[in-house]
Amino acid sequence: MASMKLSAPPATSQWIGGGRSTFERRVSLLPMVRRGAVAPIRAGAYTDELVQTAKSIASPGRGILAIDESNATCGKRLASIGLDNTETNRQAYRQLLLTTPGLGDYISGAILFEETLYQSTIGGKKFVDCLRDENIMPGIKVDKGLVPLPGSNNESWCQGLDGLASRCAEYYKQGARFAKWRTVVSIPCGPSALAVKEAAWGLARYAAISQDNGLVPIVEPEILLDGDHAIERTLEVAEKVWSEVFFYLAENNVMFEGILLKPSMVTPGAEHKAKASPETIAKHTLTMLKRRVPPAVPGIMFLSGGQSEMEATLNLNAMNQSPNPWHVSFSYARALQNSVLKTWKGLPENIDAAQKALLVRAKANSLAQLGRYSADGEAEEAKKGMFQKGYTY
Repeated sequence: MASMKLSAPPATSQWIGGGRSTFERRVSLLPMVRRGAVAPIRAGAYTDELVQTAKSIASPGRGILAIDESNATCGKRLASIGLDNTETNRQAYRQLLLTTPGLGDYISGAILFEETLYQSTIGGKKFVDCLRDENIMPGIKVDKGLVPLPGSNNESWCQGLDGLASRCAEYYKQGARFAKWRTVVSIPCGPSALAVKEAAWGLARYAAISQDNGLVPIVEPEILLDGDHAIERTLEVAEKVWSEVFFYLAENNVMFEGILLKPSMVTPGAEHKAKASPETIAKHTLTMLKRRVPPAVPGIMFLSGGQSEMEATLNLNAMNQSPNPWHVSFSYARALQNSVLKTWKGLPENIDAAQKALLVRAKANSLAQLGRYSADGEAEEAKKGMFQKGYTY
């Protein structure tokens, strides 16, 4: 019998470029399925609760406060105001944020780091209970961070599937009701088809496991701002990424009514020579979403990704100037926290002023979610960009 001739593997993983997407090529090869041949997806034990949780978070005029930074990243924030990275200082900062009176008027969910989920205020009240008192849904970061992806073009993949089911079950017992898993796609690195597929598959497995344990999954394939590419290139990559993500979400029987998305806005690369207006960013972002995201998804909660506080708010406001099939809102970290840190400075006497600064930013984004925001009177600090090349979360 003649031996099979093997072709050599490519030197690098193929980049995403022109031509049909992996999803489109795959669909063209699928056999036709007769009506009635596919069994319906069995409703899970948490189906009704997942739908209700997602709707609660995606409520008018409210969005998500993301304070799920790792302890190392939280340490960088504290260092910027001259504080050491100790558990006591992290607790003090998180207490400042999570006990802000009236925060629930503008914030519907808060993503916590694992340490924070188990922490209490200095007075002994659990942070989860502080959030519940403000009608804010507690959430939890469940991924284990990024590591190099072998066989890719210097890209990353996200760890954390091992043991995820048991962790989600425990987080649910502790009061969490939604979860977040962040992976990244880098345009300067291609991105390679391998990296996009790995990101999509990991997100889909995480989403299925989260739903099985009562947590609404936030699906976040962040397309990094790094690069000098035009906005059209970002749109092309975003469409390919989200087509792959939704293919694998469907393959894993994820219930779309019980998820939330945390996409990047479609912008030019941070080093591109031309800056896009909020209207241009809104047009390209909504074009991508309408082409790729089913209306069954209840909420789109954008990440800020290093934009200035004001840019993130202006862009969100531009996207809410006309009706959308989904709740279009925010899930911001730096774009809600930057002014707070600068106001607090680690001083107890500044806590009230820092909490007021948080409410200012939260209210601004609440108005943007309703399409009613005006940048008149914004502070200079809110206009400062926060992009950092190669930023790690």
